[in-house]
Amino acid sequence: MARIAGVDIPRNKKLEIAITYIFGIGRTNGMEAIQRANVDPQRRVRDLTEEEIARLREVVEREYVVEGDLRREVQMNIKRLMDIACYRGLRHRRGMPVRGQRTRTNARTRRGRKGQAIGIKKKTKK
Repeated sequence: MARIAGVDIPRNKKLEIAITYIFGIGRTNGMEAIQRANVDPQRRVRDLTEEEIARLREVVEREYVVEGDLRREVQMNIKRLMDIACYRGLRHRRGMPVRGQRTRTNARTRRGRKGQAIGIKKKTKK
C-alpha cells in the first residue's frame, strides 16, 4: 500500500483519483503533483514502482500543505475569527451557518434537530 503524507492511498484506483484521498489535495492539485513527479496518472497505484511513489511523496511534502498541518491551520483561522469576535467568528461560536445560508428552514447540518414532534399515544383498553 502506497503511503503519501501519512495517508494510505487505495491500491485499486487510478493514481489521479487515489491522490485525492489526501486531505488538502483535490483533482487539480493532484494532477499538478503527478505531472511534477513525472508519473502516468492513468496507472493504478498497485502498478507504481517504489521510485515513482517516492518521487510523488517528495513533491507532495515539498509543495503542498496537507493533512495535519492544513487541519491545524484551518482550526487556527477559525479560532482567530472567534477571538476577534467578528460576525463569522460569532456564527462559528454559536454553531450557525457561516456563509449566509438561511436558518428559518433547513440548516439542519449546522444547527442540529432541536426537537422532533412526538406522536400522540392512544390509550390501550384493558
